[in-house]
Amino acid sequence: MSKLKRKDYEAQLETLQVELAAMARWLQHSGRRVVVLLEGRDTAGKGGAIGAISDHLNPRQCHIVALPKPSERESGQWYFQRYVPHLPGAGEISLFDRSWYNRAGVEQVMGFAKPAQVKAFLQQAPVFEKLLTDDGILLFKYWLCCDQEQQEERFAERLEDPLKRWKLSPIDLQARRHYDDYTRARETMLKATHSEHAPWTLVDFNDQRQGRLTLIQDLLSRLPDTQLPDSELEFAPLKGKPSKEKYGVLKPIRASKKG
Repeated sequence: MSKLKRKDYEAQLETLQVELAAMARWLQHSGRRVVVLLEGRDTAGKGGAIGAISDHLNPRQCHIVALPKPSERESGQWYFQRYVPHLPGAGEISLFDRSWYNRAGVEQVMGFAKPAQVKAFLQQAPVFEKLLTDDGILLFKYWLCCDQEQQEERFAERLEDPLKRWKLSPIDLQARRHYDDYTRARETMLKATHSEHAPWTLVDFNDQRQGRLTLIQDLLSRLPDTQLPDSELEFAPLKGKPSKEKYGVLKPIRASKKG
């Protein structure tokens, strides 16, 4: 199947982003809270999907959560504790670029979590998510699917592109050897944490452009009716002649010499 052309992608994305802007107005009006988890293999396209959702939303309302590895103190906390402060307030949306599911994925596969910790997580995650949804949070969990051939191509692209090199880490390169291990970990995770109150949705991201469109369409389709009339703003003409801004090159300020 041929990949979606940029022109077609941008036209479809613009339409969806208008709907996302309407969703943001609805959130402010209703006070509802939305949490979107984006999970998947390295290079799957989580960052690009989050960018497509958030590009035209108010950053004071739409929060992107991409946490670094836990600190020593956080490692000694209740596992879910470090994620709770990043949950949305009334009228907000939080987009998680990886989430508490790190424990069932990279931490398990790379040996950062003990089997007992992973087992406890798989038991507790549905309970934690039930608390969130019972409190009224709209929770959406997406897994971005990416074949190994596509993953290898994207790793090579990141290695060659100085603007994308920061996305590569030693852990990412080690993960290349664990593709099948990640698959097994994912299947165990899906079986344990796919629930009626917090189901998983798997999206094909071998074509990242098409994947973004599919994900956003699904997200919008599962929200309540978010259509609200646009608020009317009075844009009266200015009185008098508009002022012009003053500009020019400022001279550098030199530190005074003492003595």
